[in-house]
Amino acid sequence: MKEIRIPKSEFSDRIEKIRVKMEAEGFDAVLVYGDEYRKENLRYVSNYWPIFERGALLIGASGAPIVLCAPEGEQVAHEMSVWPDIRLLQEFTCVTVPDAIDYPLANYTSLRALAKELRSRGRLERLGIVGIDAMSVYLYRAIDTSFECEIGDANSILFELRRTKTANEVACLREAGRIADRGMKAIMETNIIGMTEIAACGIAEAEARREGAEHIIFSVFGSGARTNTIVGRPTRKIIQDGDMIMLSLAVQYEGYVATCEAPFAVGHASEQTKHVIDVLIHASAAGLPYLKAGLPMKQFVRAVRDYFRGAGLSEYDVYPPLHGIGCAEAESPYPDENTEKCFESGMTANTDISLFGLPGGSCRIEEGFVITEHGPETLSPYVRSYCENWLAGKQ
Repeated sequence: MKEIRIPKSEFSDRIEKIRVKMEAEGFDAVLVYGDEYRKENLRYVSNYWPIFERGALLIGASGAPIVLCAPEGEQVAHEMSVWPDIRLLQEFTCVTVPDAIDYPLANYTSLRALAKELRSRGRLERLGIVGIDAMSVYLYRAIDTSFECEIGDANSILFELRRTKTANEVACLREAGRIADRGMKAIMETNIIGMTEIAACGIAEAEARREGAEHIIFSVFGSGARTNTIVGRPTRKIIQDGDMIMLSLAVQYEGYVATCEAPFAVGHASEQTKHVIDVLIHASAAGLPYLKAGLPMKQFVRAVRDYFRGAGLSEYDVYPPLHGIGCAEAESPYPDENTEKCFESGMTANTDISLFGLPGGSCRIEEGFVITEHGPETLSPYVRSYCENWLAGKQ
């Protein structure tokens, strides 16, 4: 069976597209920054994902891109990166440690030497930085001092390129969605009454790992009154009969992240709790016809929020019900009721249809979709069947 991943040829295409946009925006080179926490742009252009340390890809107007990392991550970079030219920088060592760490075997280059190398290939008057909002001020100052040229924010280049997905990207997101979906199935079909939230959450995470998750980006978890936390982490609270369960499981596969969540309760749920679940599932059903290429994004948002308004629950609706997905759990677009831009075929998105603070508990529906000309294609078949069975009265 063909392995699901992004091929080297597609990374090469991305670099060429970046160079076209570089020229259009007047950049002579672009540095794409990333680290363990903000890895999405760096993974997109190189497949490298640092652990503990910082990383970057330096892209000139011509020639092969240069991967920048720190000593502990050098072998990881060789293992993961699609680009073989890998250099070490002292400025990229462990992000959480202020000390100067001694790596006696490290063969460092310098930012100044990299700038000189780029100038040997051509002009270097303006450097664009992707991830300028994610790097420390100290690293920015070191780059500014060493490159001795104008520096500009180049984030928009990557945001625009990442917005619409290729067939390979969709395949990775489908696999991430499938894995997350299996995690949800595992916990929803297990009796978790009497467990701690931590132990119950581990059921979903373990199943996701077994199914091939390279990383669990997060597990938002709450039970009973703790569902009101919105983005709470699992605790040692014991799950009680009748508790609403809020589990949002975000799974990463080959750098792509899909999240799923179905609103459910354990044991003998109250009518108030069942009402919250019912409203969320019906609101989702109201919005799905508008997840279609060519339709303004605002129509989906309005359909969901109109359902909440009709149910008299707007005061519990705390944020927009949809966001894009890809190399980050949440990325552009993030539409609201005034977003005129239309969905495009090949976009991928997660619903995030939520209500918080109701007497019966709080929860959300998170389900990944590929946007097509014919409507949405789910990435979460178990969550979708659960919602459809609820609407049909089978739950």
